[in-house]
This record gives sequence, structure tokens and C-alpha cells, in this order.
Amino acid sequence: MSGFRPVVVIPVYNHEAAIGAMVAGVRRHGIDCLLVDDGSKPSCARVLDALAAGDAGVHLERLPENRGKGAAVIAGLRAAAARLDATHAVQIDADGQHEAADVPAFLAIAASNPDAIVCGAPIYDASVPKGRLYSRYLTHVWVWIHTLSFDIRDSMCGFRVYPLASILPLLNAEPVGLRMDFDPEIVVRAHWRGIPVLNRETRVTYPSDGVSHFDVVRDNVRISKMHAGLFFGMLWRLPRLLWRKVGG
Repeated sequence: MSGFRPVVVIPVYNHEAAIGAMVAGVRRHGIDCLLVDDGSKPSCARVLDALAAGDAGVHLERLPENRGKGAAVIAGLRAAAARLDATHAVQIDADGQHEAADVPAFLAIAASNPDAIVCGAPIYDASVPKGRLYSRYLTHVWVWIHTLSFDIRDSMCGFRVYPLASILPLLNAEPVGLRMDFDPEIVVRAHWRGIPVLNRETRVTYPSDGVSHFDVVRDNVRISKMHAGLFFGMLWRLPRLLWRKVGG
């Protein structure tokens, strides 16, 4: 593939009330989007069918059952490359917490740095749940330990741009979490491979009527197990990481 051909990938699981506005916000910038239906209920599936049928720039990938956010994003990244010949994929959540107006700014950074992941660095307002906010900082500390750097400002933001030429081989070669552990794990493993990570501030709002599928107990346990695995992975890579850090 040559050139710069981005597609916006949106994992969707029962977000029928919010997805229309998100798609409209993306399409306002003339960028194609790929909706990944992660086994949604029939009412949501019908909304996604209508969005795809009503706009040639809206594409639909459907998973037969719910597999988790990470699995949906992975399916979307692979379909973006295989079906739409995309070079880059913008991941953005379906629930309306991210600013679709920032997509062009993220893509401008990616176009100038085509080998880099562009990660959202959230600017929160008062709507952010305090428990979620504090737990994120714990993950940030672990990610800084895993990478021996502060290169990744926020590993959990679901708004980012992936260079598919380097991310798809990573996904084919290494196990990555398939649920809420996907976002932090993929960017740490990418950093280990030497894929540059750039950060772009973006406003994040938690809608009062938004649909969240973060399970406080199960997903925190899953993320804790992920950090344990990444820590031992860091120890195995420690000589190489230290050598990179000193400029070797």
C-alpha cells in the first residue's frame, strides 16, 4: 500500500443511542468509518444496518457474538486493511465520550509521522467518575515501568491512530488482551517493538446517560493480570530497553 489512507474504526456493543451522532461527527470530515458490531442486540444491529445502508462511506463488520472491545478493534483493524485498503486506522469509542471534531488533528499528526501511534491524552471535565480517574493513574504508573519511559501519557484512552503496517504484524505475532485490557497492552507491546508513540490532548466527557461496558471487578482483575504479564515481559526485555534508553 502506498499513500496515506485512513479509516475510522468504531467498536460497537449496544450503543444504538449514541452511535448515530458519532458516525455523523466522523463523516462530517469526509473520512470513511468502519463500524464493528460486537454481537449487539437486534435493536442496535438494526441501527448499524441502517447507517451502513444510508451512506457509502460507512462500512459494517459484524462479529457473531460478543467477544470484547479488544477483539472488536482487532477485527476492525484487519478489515480496514483487507477490505478498505487503509494504511491507518483511527480507533474511537462509540459512546460519545470522545470528540469526533479532533479526528482531523489526530490524522494530521499521523500523516506527518506515518510510522507512529498517535494516542489521545484526555482532558477531563467534571463528569469523569473519580474511581475511574484514580485507577487510570495506577495503570499509567505501571505502563511507565513496563516501558521505562514516559512516552505514553495515557495508555487507556480509546481514541488513537494506528499505523497498520506495523500493528497488524504485532497482532499476528503476540497475544493481546481481547477486552478492556487491549488498549494499554497493545501500546506497551508496540513501544517494546520500537514503534513511536506520540500524544495529542483531547477532551473527554462521560455522558450522564452513556452506556459503559467496563466491569469494575472483572476488568480490573483482567487489567491487573495483564500488568503482571507485562512486567515479566519487561524484565525479559530489560537489557534491550536500557540499551535503547541510553541511545545504543
